[in-house]
Amino acid sequence: MDVRKVAKLAHLEITEEEVALYTPQMKDIVAYVEQLNELDTENVEPAIGGLTPEGERTPPAREDVPGGSIGQQAALAEAPSAVEGHFQVPKVL
Repeated sequence: MDVRKVAKLAHLEITEEEVALYTPQMKDIVAYVEQLNELDTENVEPAIGGLTPEGERTPPAREDVPGGSIGQQAALAEAPSAVEGHFQVPKVL
């Protein structure tokens, strides 16, 4: 695994010291994840929605039903500080 390539794809600038530090760590992570390839998953059904090996859609675990909103007053009642119908937060600039 080329740490420099990963950093470039992530738009990160890294030093040579960081390359030396992260290269063995990245190799260990990849080796750990590759252990999953050794598992026999032939008779294991998918646990979440997605596609079957044949490309067919699996049924969802539950229907996606929109719920009601709690409303502005109820939401602001739990806020530590509200001003004129809005959450008041610390200035970050």
